[in-house]
Amino acid sequence: MKQGSHPYESYFHILGPALQSKAEEMAVLGYGHVTKEDLWGFLINKKWKKPAEGIRMYALVSDVLSLKPGEYMNYATVSAFRSPDLFADLDSEELNELLHPKGK
Repeated sequence: MKQGSHPYESYFHILGPALQSKAEEMAVLGYGHVTKEDLWGFLINKKWKKPAEGIRMYALVSDVLSLKPGEYMNYATVSAFRSPDLFADLDSEELNELLHPKGK
């Protein structure tokens, strides 16, 4: 889903404090650096994939605050595997040179 096309996009700034709180909670729990934008991507692309008509603000806040770190981490892992292969255009000789430079 492209940026700006989701019906809940206008709530990002309103939900900012809840998203920031959840990101900080995840950092304290040892889940590394997760930004509120990362969490927002999960919510828009996964949790709220099918937006509800007439959604209430308290429901959106509840979704943010009840998000389980494991849910987000599963999403992030699958997203990382789906990302394009950065080395796909390199042939084996170029990849070998990149991994084992002759000058060192």
